[in-house]
Amino acid sequence: MEDRHKDRLRSEILSSAKRVVIKVGSGVLTAQNDLNTEIIEDLAKDICELKSEGREFIIVSSGAIAAGLKKLGLKKRPQSISQLQALAAIGQGTLIMSYEEAFERFKQKVSQILITRDDFNSRLRYLNARNTIFTLLTWGVIPIINENDTVAVDEIRFGDNDTLSAMIANMVKAQLLINLTDIDGLFDRDPRRDPDARLIDYVDDINRNILQYASNIPGFLGSGGMHAKIKAIGRVMISGIHAIIANGKKRNILKRLFRGEPEGTLFLGSQQKGFSGRKHWIAFGRIPKGKIFVDSGAERAILKGFKSLLPSGVQGVKGKFYRGDTAFILNNVEKVIGVGIVNYDSKEIEKIKGLRSDEIDRVLGYKSEDEIIHRDNMVIFNEKDRGASGICQLIG
Repeated sequence: MEDRHKDRLRSEILSSAKRVVIKVGSGVLTAQNDLNTEIIEDLAKDICELKSEGREFIIVSSGAIAAGLKKLGLKKRPQSISQLQALAAIGQGTLIMSYEEAFERFKQKVSQILITRDDFNSRLRYLNARNTIFTLLTWGVIPIINENDTVAVDEIRFGDNDTLSAMIANMVKAQLLINLTDIDGLFDRDPRRDPDARLIDYVDDINRNILQYASNIPGFLGSGGMHAKIKAIGRVMISGIHAIIANGKKRNILKRLFRGEPEGTLFLGSQQKGFSGRKHWIAFGRIPKGKIFVDSGAERAILKGFKSLLPSGVQGVKGKFYRGDTAFILNNVEKVIGVGIVNYDSKEIEKIKGLRSDEIDRVLGYKSEDEIIHRDNMVIFNEKDRGASGICQLIG
């Protein structure tokens, strides 16, 4: 794509984005085991100026552990999960107070929301969280969201705020996700070690090359590396949301981006019709508990015929799950083709796999449904959509 066209596309995307999720990583907020209040103040200034132009902002912020380290006077980040969770509990108040003080200078109110991925598993809790965010935006209040580190082990180990920011972006139907990190964007190699590393300024599909580039750039100050960010961004691209990875340590980075300056890496969202709110919750809001392997006939029926998954097409099951859980659907070469809510638990599916629906009652002694996964409770990943090919590889 020509540079002139890239610049025009970037300007159009940024100018049209009215609801924006900003993820601020610990690599941006941390300064010698303390919070970098200058960065927070700079972000607050930019956000308030941009908000006055008619935009809505939601912040997903790391930094609680760094604030806890400073409060206790610790010089080294501990390794034990319980200690990290305790530090997060100590530092969370300091983190939100730093944001409140920074935004108060511009007479902007903020709010704190602590959330875990388990909150997305329940449809009711998911909707309640979404309604709360929408109410805050209606009131002109900026929500500041953080993974509840005190109980969320995965977030501390794997930098799950990247995933959380993508889930929030999809939840609120944002037009843009900005992931602020401690390097300038996605490179073909780690720029901190290789001076010849090349910045990838534009990505329209998360293919094998992009995944390889991301794998070569590990986390530095934060707990999540570039791979976690790309995985999260793939989840918003498939829903038609654009994303940018940029250097949050640069002064006025947000204003630069919205002026259309060529900062960071732009990821172009799919132009296909996105999932409904409920289907996106099924695909990305819940935590799949297992995998169901299907034969080629079932694969064709699902992908081409838009059919439900029947027991006759199931070849095997992996993992332990129960009725109402979600599970991935994989074809006979173990490639993910979709995900859905199951009508039978894993042990039951093992017993009825390969059978006709009218044989379920004879084998189990009862029949809940004809389908293992009904089409209405199923989401198919179409690799023609931007981000989908990467999602399939990352999940599978």
